[in-house]
Formats: sequence, C-alpha cells, structure tokens
Amino acid sequence: MAMTPELLLQAYAMGIFPMADSRDSPEIHWIDPLRRGVFPLDRFHVSRSLRRQIAREPFRISFDTDFGAIVGGCAARSETWINDEIFALYDLLHRDGFAHSAEVWEGELLVGGVYGVVIGAAFFGESMFSRRTGASKIALTYLIDRLRTGGFTLFDTQFLTDHLASLGATEVSRSAYHKMLKSAVSAEARFDTGPVQSADQILQRMTQTS
Repeated sequence: MAMTPELLLQAYAMGIFPMADSRDSPEIHWIDPLRRGVFPLDRFHVSRSLRRQIAREPFRISFDTDFGAIVGGCAARSETWINDEIFALYDLLHRDGFAHSAEVWEGELLVGGVYGVVIGAAFFGESMFSRRTGASKIALTYLIDRLRTGGFTLFDTQFLTDHLASLGATEVSRSAYHKMLKSAVSAEARFDTGPVQSADQILQRMTQTS
C-alpha cells in the first residue's frame, strides 16, 4: 500500500509511526513501542541555566515559518530515519495543517527547532535539532507553552532519552499510552494561538505550572 498523508494520520491515531532505516533506505517500518515517551505538559522542567538563557533572549522564536528547513535540519545527521519519502509526506501534512514546527533563529540563521504532527489535542513530536547551545531546549519550552495555551493534552515523544527525561519527559506502557491517545485525538485544541510570547511571559507561565 502506498504511503499517503491520510494513511499517516490514521497510523498516528492508532498509536504507530513510520521510520526508515536510513536516509537512503527505501524501506519504511511502522513502529509501536512497548514503552512510550511522553511529556506531561504540566511538568516540563526548566532548569535555572535554561531560565537564564531564555531571559537573555539570545534567539528569535517563530512557528511554522520554515517547516521544510526544520525537517531538513533534523535529517542532516550521519544517522537518520528521515528519508526522502518521509520528508515529502510531512511536508504535505504541514501544507494541510497537520504538521507544525518551532524555529530558533540567530539573526537570519536557523540554529535549531522541533517539529511534529497534530491530531485533535495530541501533538506527536517527531524530531529536533540544535546548532547552538540550548537552542533545541528553548524551542521545546516555547512549543510546550503553545501546546498548553492551545488546550493540548498529549505530547508524544515516541521514545524516552536521557535528554528528554532531564526536561520532565517520562515513559508509560503501550496500554496506558493508547488510553491517553484515544482521549486526546477525540478532543479539540488549537496550535495557532497568536503571536509568539515574550521571554518574560513564557517564564512566568512556566514558573506557575512547572
């Protein structure tokens, strides 16, 4: 069966996601982990050092300004699961309003970001990258604030890494994840919540909920 954006959305709603073996591999596999990484949106951990960096506002933050460049940045590694077909499919999802990105800029240079897929009140985080210290953490901070503001209830990180765990991500069983997923995809949320908030506003809200 040919991979289409519609099939991809159906897969996410069922709790599975695609990965290629490498950038040049034509094979795409469906993944349904026994243990799933998730970000409890009310427990995102902003360390003191990250708070200080955000307060200095070293970067400019945007959303959905250059989705393709974010996916490209995530794929620009020696090992990646993003092949050309996956790249093209997520680009189509973005055009249809089902995939979004957060970008971190240093002047006119893109230095980090994160992207993912949205269905209902679920955000499926796909990948992130950083070309400056702290850039991906800052992207996540602004993204999670937007998800909270927009009424999202699930942030799926697929797998739990030490890096994500340090920021508050945790791991749940497949059955627990599927219960969370069923509730989230049937709910309503809004990704576009208006202009990017200031660093002071972001940090104030993070202090209130973390």
